[in-house]
Amino acid sequence: MCLHPHGVLSVSAFGNFAIDASGFGVLFPGLRVWLLTLPAWFRVPLLREYLLAGGLVSSDRRSLDYLLSRPGGGHVAAIVVGGAPEALEAEPGALRMRIRHRTGFVRCALHHGASLVPVFSFGENELFHQRRPPPGSALRMLQERVLRMLGLALPLFHARGVFQYDLGLLPFRRAVCSVVGRPLQLPRVPNPPPEAVSLWHIRYLRRLQELFERHKEEFGIPKERHLHFL
Repeated sequence: MCLHPHGVLSVSAFGNFAIDASGFGVLFPGLRVWLLTLPAWFRVPLLREYLLAGGLVSSDRRSLDYLLSRPGGGHVAAIVVGGAPEALEAEPGALRMRIRHRTGFVRCALHHGASLVPVFSFGENELFHQRRPPPGSALRMLQERVLRMLGLALPLFHARGVFQYDLGLLPFRRAVCSVVGRPLQLPRVPNPPPEAVSLWHIRYLRRLQELFERHKEEFGIPKERHLHFL
């Protein structure tokens, strides 16, 4: 399951696929879902134990290979495709997806003959406000440097405070609705060539775009607005 958008803190991903707040087990019986997150978080003492207790898994290739090759099937790897770079794009109303050059998830799916299922969470980007430094500014360059070195995003965000002031880190009270698209079944190609990866990547982008276009007006997005793939 490929989750979009990342948002500032991927609240919908955690709620839907880590703590089962939306009833995944009832909606999709027979499947066991594993939410993947950055490997760097598993190097932080105590946070590592918290993530493992919640059933989260490292998003490196070895973890994906292990999950998708387990006998008997029924294991779902849920990954936020845009990753940390997309967190820096998150702000209310944003429809920018960092996915145009991210093809590793397609390559892995081809290797195992797995399905790619697009999931779009309307309202995820409305949970926090973020100050986005202008391109070329010292602050923006610092964010990009940390991203390159550690693979972590450092968005400057704020939301709701304990006493209702917009100075805290609690997400705003906004509805988040996740819609699940039709699976895109990929053939099994143990060592997929670049042209095969590119072909199925394009097909996945079309499937994601179709899912968004089908549901956007239900959630207050004007019909003239579309996803922008970066």
